[in-house]
Amino acid sequence: MAGLPPVARRRPLATASLLLLLLLAVTAAAREERGLAARRVEGPPPRHRHAYAAMMYMGTPRDYEFYVAVRVMMRSLTRVQADADRVLIASADVPRDWVRAMTEEDGLRVVIVENLRNPYEGNLGGINKRFKLTLNKLYAWTLVDYERVVMIDSDNIFLQNTDELFQCGQFCAVFINPCYFHTGLFVLQPSIDVFKGMLHDLETGRENSDGADQGFLVGCYPDLLDKPMFHPPENGTKLNGTYRLPLGYQMDASYYYLKLHWHVPCGPNSVITFPSAPWFKPWYWWSWPVLPLGLSWHKQRWDDLGYAAEMPVVLMEVLMYIVIITVTRLARPGMTKLCYNRRPEKQSALVQWLIKLAAIVAMVAAYSIPFFVIPRTVHPIMGWSIYLFGALALSVLVINVFLLPPLDVLTTWLAIVGMLFVMAFPWYHDGVVRALAVFGYAFCSAPFLWASMVRMMDSVQTMLERDPFFPRIGEPAQETEFSKLF
Repeated sequence: MAGLPPVARRRPLATASLLLLLLLAVTAAAREERGLAARRVEGPPPRHRHAYAAMMYMGTPRDYEFYVAVRVMMRSLTRVQADADRVLIASADVPRDWVRAMTEEDGLRVVIVENLRNPYEGNLGGINKRFKLTLNKLYAWTLVDYERVVMIDSDNIFLQNTDELFQCGQFCAVFINPCYFHTGLFVLQPSIDVFKGMLHDLETGRENSDGADQGFLVGCYPDLLDKPMFHPPENGTKLNGTYRLPLGYQMDASYYYLKLHWHVPCGPNSVITFPSAPWFKPWYWWSWPVLPLGLSWHKQRWDDLGYAAEMPVVLMEVLMYIVIITVTRLARPGMTKLCYNRRPEKQSALVQWLIKLAAIVAMVAAYSIPFFVIPRTVHPIMGWSIYLFGALALSVLVINVFLLPPLDVLTTWLAIVGMLFVMAFPWYHDGVVRALAVFGYAFCSAPFLWASMVRMMDSVQTMLERDPFFPRIGEPAQETEFSKLF
């Protein structure tokens, strides 16, 4: 090329530069469209101008319970006669049988998407790691088949129709926290341009206070607190702009427990949400009577879905507890003979202390193990019944292994039953009276529980002084006159 004129030498360089710019442009466009490329829709075609949308992704220990929660919530929209489509934004790894059930049995449109990468993952600490994929909510802006979309979390309970929300503007949300709006329910106008802008913000690292969807959206709409309150126009027209939603569209369940009924003056009292303690979602069997609203959620599930998925596990547990009680009763004479195998030597203080500790651990396990092995989403009455039966079966086992007084061991069991009746009492004036009643019951029960524990430890000590459990290795057990009783 040394013999070519300068203009000819510059042409390859210009061509290479042009190709490089073209490649960069194509790459940028591909990045912007990556959220749409793998997107596919299953289920019926759009039938309405508006939609209620929820989200589901995998990778947490609570995947199944959120699957059940989404189905119950979406069916509750039918109960309140919502005039809108129901859409689920599901990650590509959601099981196929779940997708089939939601499309064929529940009538949902399922939009299957690839998970959006969370650049703020480092800001999520400990248990909050389960929020890593909540940025998938941004896919709601791609639902351009609809004029307005109400995006909702699965831990909502709808009390009445909320279709007037579709009259709100381009973005509307509720302020549960005084400073930050809540993304458990918000209204949006779908727009591919807005979606692309949010993807760009993710790449550039827009400020995010919590590393999840709420912190990101608060950064996208930082001035929502200063916007006017939404009041649906009576003529049914749609508003433009951004608005704050009245508190009645996202009532924190904690408000309920002050009055034991809904009394939120600003708003229609339409939707209950459970954003607080993660272990007190309405679908957990222990949520009632601790949280009375759980029974309402399970009534909806009982009517719509039933509990067929959990029944095999429940029946297996009941059978296991029956076997434990039967074997324990049959083996009791052999265990009781330990009381008469007297030896002249006494156990060391360390061994006695270890046996007492083992008895305490066994009693704690008897009341703990049944709690953790029951399926979390069974009906509360079924869950508590299995728990009490399981605790009774394991308590009988502890009684016979350590030769403890039955009434003292079962004092805790009786106290739990009494606590359930106190919490479930339906005629409390308000939540304060209910809390005082529970506190009073606990205060009165404490001396009985302490006395039973003291008597159990005395019983273990008496047994150890009379009959050591563990003979020394290599020494035969001595026959005594007492053993002839059996």
